[in-house]
Amino acid sequence: MARPFHAAAVRVRRLFRSRPRAAATVGGLAPTPHPWKRALGLLTVVVLGAWLGLLVVGSVRTPVGPMDTTMTLRPSVSGGTKINVSPLGALELDSHHAPVRLDVDVDQLDPERSQALVKHPERLSGLQDEVTGDVASGTRELAVRSCVAVVSGATALGLVVYRRPRRALAAGGLALVLLAASGVSAYATWNPKSVLEPKFSGLLSSAPSVVGDARSIVTEFDVYQQELARLVTNVTKLYDATSTLPVYQPDPATIRVLHVSDIHLNPAAWHIIASLVEQYEIDVIIDSGDTMDHGTAAENGFLDPVRNLGAPYVWVRGNHDSKQTQAYLAKTRNAYVLDEGDAVSLAGLRIAGTGDPQFTPDRSRPTGGKASEQLAGMRLASALRDQKRAGTPVDIAVAHDPNAARETDGTVPLVLAGHVHHRVNQLLPFGTRLKVEGSTGGGGLRAVQNQKPEKVRASVLYLDRPTRHLQAWDEITLGGLGLTTAEVSRHLPEENLKSPSPSPSVPTPSP
Repeated sequence: MARPFHAAAVRVRRLFRSRPRAAATVGGLAPTPHPWKRALGLLTVVVLGAWLGLLVVGSVRTPVGPMDTTMTLRPSVSGGTKINVSPLGALELDSHHAPVRLDVDVDQLDPERSQALVKHPERLSGLQDEVTGDVASGTRELAVRSCVAVVSGATALGLVVYRRPRRALAAGGLALVLLAASGVSAYATWNPKSVLEPKFSGLLSSAPSVVGDARSIVTEFDVYQQELARLVTNVTKLYDATSTLPVYQPDPATIRVLHVSDIHLNPAAWHIIASLVEQYEIDVIIDSGDTMDHGTAAENGFLDPVRNLGAPYVWVRGNHDSKQTQAYLAKTRNAYVLDEGDAVSLAGLRIAGTGDPQFTPDRSRPTGGKASEQLAGMRLASALRDQKRAGTPVDIAVAHDPNAARETDGTVPLVLAGHVHHRVNQLLPFGTRLKVEGSTGGGGLRAVQNQKPEKVRASVLYLDRPTRHLQAWDEITLGGLGLTTAEVSRHLPEENLKSPSPSPSVPTPSP
C-alpha cells in the first residue's frame, strides 16, 4: 500500500525541485516562493493524497437485499451513480452533481436469499424496507470510511513531501474540507427521480422488463424506494434465470412507437428493427426518411424486408429518396407512405407527414435549401390545421428535415424528423415537441470511409393510449459496424418531471 504514496511523493518532490532557483537576495537568503505556488502545491498534494486514500481504503462491502455489494467513492467531473452488475452490464444514474461518483459493484448473489425471493413472491412486499435500510447503512459506513481515507491519504502524502507535521496536518484538514464540500454539493443537487431515467449497458440493455413500463413509471413519481427495490428484484430474477432474460409484459394502455431514420442502404438495419419490434412489442414503426442513398430503381429491392418487420411501417421521403423510391414503397405490403400532409390511423394514433421537397443526389437540378424545407413544413402545418378542424386531429407529424418539422409548432403535440444523423429533443415555443433521430443505419455503407464508425440509433416512444400523449422514450444506441456495444437510456418529458402526479392507489406492476 505504501508504493503509490512513495511514487507520488517522488514525483511531487521532483516537481518542486525542478523549479529554477532565484538569485540570492541581500543577506544571502533565497526568496520565499509565491503564495499561489505554495497553494497550488498544497492543493496538488491534497487531491492526489485523497485520491490515493480512496483508492486504497475508501470502499465498503455491504449486503443490499439478496446481493453482496461493494460501495466506493471515486473522483469524477460530473458525479452521478454507477451500478455494475457483472456480467450483465451496468446502470448509470444522474443522481447528483459533485466531484465524486458513487460506484456500486454487485459482487455476488446470496443463493439462499435470492431463491427465497423467487420462490416466495409475497416476501417482495418487505424488500423495499430491507433495501432502503441496507443502502442507508452502507452509505453511512462509506461516508465515515471515506473521511478517514482522504484525511489519512492527504496527511501521509503531505508528510512524505513536506516532511513537516504541521504542513501534513494542514493537507489532511484541507482534504476533509474538500470532501465535506463535495458532500454538501451532492446533497444539494440530489435527484431521487434519476432512477426514472437510467442508462443501461451490456445485457441489461436487452431486457426491457428491467427498464420498466412507461405509463407505470410516470404515474408513480414518489416511489424512488420502490423502484430501487424493484431493481434489486429484477437483478435477482436475472441471475436466477441464468440463460434467459425475463419476459416483457407490455402494458395494454401504452402505445409503443419505434422511430428510425437515415438507414442509407445498410441491410443490418432491418435485422435491428425486426429485433426491436419483437423485443419491445412495437405497435407501429415510423421512418423519417433517407432509407436510400441515391434513390435509383436498382436500389428498390432494398425495401422488400419492410413486408415482414412485424409492425406497420410509416415512411416519409428523405432528400436521398426519389419519387421512384416512394412509388415502389407505396405498393409494398405493410408500408404506409405519407406525403403533402397525408394522414393515416394506426394502433390508435393518427399520423401525418410530408416528403422532403429536395432530392440532393440529382446534381443537375438546383436545390431550394432551407427555404424550400420551411415551405414544405408550412404546407404540412396547414394540413394539420385542416385535420383538426375536420375533427380528426393528428397525434404525430413526420418530416425528414428538422427545418420543415419546426414549422408545425403549435399544430401537433409531437413531430419527428431525421436528416442530421444525431439526436435532438426540443420543446418548441408553442408546445410541440420536436424529436430528431440519429442514423439507424449507422450512417449507411459510406460509414466504412470514416475513421470511426457512426453509431446506430433508434428510439422507442411510449404514448398513453387514452390521451395519446408522450409519456417517456428509450434511446437505443449500438456500436458502429461491429455492434460491439449496446445501451438503452430512459428519458421523460420535462413536464412530467416538473409536475408529478402521485397516485398511491395505482398498483405497482410486477417486474
